[in-house]
Formats: sequence, C-alpha cells, structure tokens
Amino acid sequence: MRLIDASTTKSLLDFPSLVDVMESQFKTGAELPLRHHHVIKKAHEDDASILIMPAWECDGFLGVKLVTVVPGNSARGLPSVMASYILSSSISGEVLAIIDGPELTARRTAAVSALASIFLSRKDCSTLLMIGTGVMAPNLVHAHASVRPIKKVIIWGRNRENAEHLSKLLSSDGLFEVCVTDNLKKSASYSDIISCATLSTEPIIKGNWLQKGQHIDLVGAFKPEMRESDDECMRLSKVFVDTCEGALSEGGDVVQAIRSGALVKDNMKGDLFELCSNQVAGREEDDEITLFKSAGSAIEDLAAA
Repeated sequence: MRLIDASTTKSLLDFPSLVDVMESQFKTGAELPLRHHHVIKKAHEDDASILIMPAWECDGFLGVKLVTVVPGNSARGLPSVMASYILSSSISGEVLAIIDGPELTARRTAAVSALASIFLSRKDCSTLLMIGTGVMAPNLVHAHASVRPIKKVIIWGRNRENAEHLSKLLSSDGLFEVCVTDNLKKSASYSDIISCATLSTEPIIKGNWLQKGQHIDLVGAFKPEMRESDDECMRLSKVFVDTCEGALSEGGDVVQAIRSGALVKDNMKGDLFELCSNQVAGREEDDEITLFKSAGSAIEDLAAA
C-alpha cells in the first residue's frame, strides 16, 4: 500500500493530463451511489459537514473519499475542507493507496471545470474573473488556463488582504496579468469566464451583470441551502452540470432555481457524461451565455486517484 502525500499528489496531477483522464472516465462511467451527506452541529460556529463518496469499476478500481467541511476552520488558520482517499482494487478489495484528499479534491475539481470549459466557453477566452480566494482559486485559474488562452486574471474576495495574497501568488508564476478588484459588477461585465468558488449562502453573481458570450463556472454551493448565482443568472444561461443526480440533489444554485421557477429541470442542457460522449451539444453560438454547475462527484475522485 502506498501513502501519497499532498506534494506528490499535486506533482502527479498536472492539469492537461488530468483533464484528458477526466474526459475518458466520464465517457466510460463508473458505479456511483449518491454521496452520503451528514451535518455536524456546532455550538459556537457554523455547522460542519461529513461527506462519504464511493465509486468503483466492476473490474478495475474502487475508491472512497471521506470529506469534512468545517467553515469555522478559517478562524483556526486551517483549510475548511479536509479529506482522505482510499483507493482499492475492485477485484480483490486490496487497499492500494491512501491519497491526500484535499489536494486530490482541489486538482480534480479544477480539472472538471476546465473540462466543462472546453465544451462551453469560447475558444478565444482571455480574461478570467476569479471570485473567491481559498485553496480552489489558484487551482481553478491554472486549470482554466490549461484549456483557454487566459492572459488576464481578476481576483475578487470578501477579504481584500486574502485577494492581494492570491494576486501575488499568481503573479509570481509570470503567466498572467493579475489584479484585484473591488468592483465586482464592473469586472463581471467584461470577463470572458467567471469562476466562483465560495461557501456563500447568498447570490454573488447577478444575472443583470452578464454579457453575451460569457461562461459562468460555479464550484461552491455544495449544499441545497447555498448558492453563488441569482435566479436571473440561471434564466439567461444555458445550464450544464457535472452530474444531473448530484446537481439536482445538492447543487444549491440548481436546486433553488428550480424551486423558484427560474430553471425548469427539463431545460437543463446536459451533464458531463452527455457532453463527453457527444450526446448533447455544448456552446453552439459565440453570443450564448453558458453556465456550468459543479456539484462534485465520486467519479471525479476515482479518475484522479
């Protein structure tokens, strides 16, 4: 059995390769029970969550990820998300590896957004607005840049200091022009891709800010009561998801938009299984607004592991 730490996981999961593997896994599929989601009540901070995510191939690999999400960890100087991944043989049940879960999750999540972007964003996208400054933010920036010619990255976060820190981190790579914005509405109006990775329970992206041709990438809001986009954003967009089952049960942006009538379930255009197997079309016109809601799926972890 191998123990694979964070730095090794990161070094092995380069985005061009991971995006290719992710596409292949969505084409072939896997057994995917809906993830278990349990709430840990907290007395003096926001409630935490436990997620248990299994997936397997009949004659290949079997994996289970145990995830904890503790919003109060920001005050402790710790990541909000902690996780471990156990990879086994689905034939014998033998444990093959225990992999660092946060790094695996961050890399696979960003790769999924990049995979969706191949189908949904314009090929000439050069400006990316990154909303959120947590561990997902630099991964999403680099993942999107691995599939589109990103030249300018704009950072917005609730905490200006954190946004400045992320800007310096990305600037040190020397790959993009990077700046921090305080005017989210203005920045959203001219960005080609808007990627959002937060723990927000209120809409951050407003539909009346959007322009034709944009692509919206929603990565946070992993519970029904959370959301990052408003109803108008959903009304204006061609909506795609990573998996229909996950988005309809736990993707807050989708769940709440359907509840309000802003989105009709049957009007969702498709998921990554359908996009990768050419069962549905992605972006068809340059002036369309496309939206991808990533709810997270165990098939993504399995592919990365």
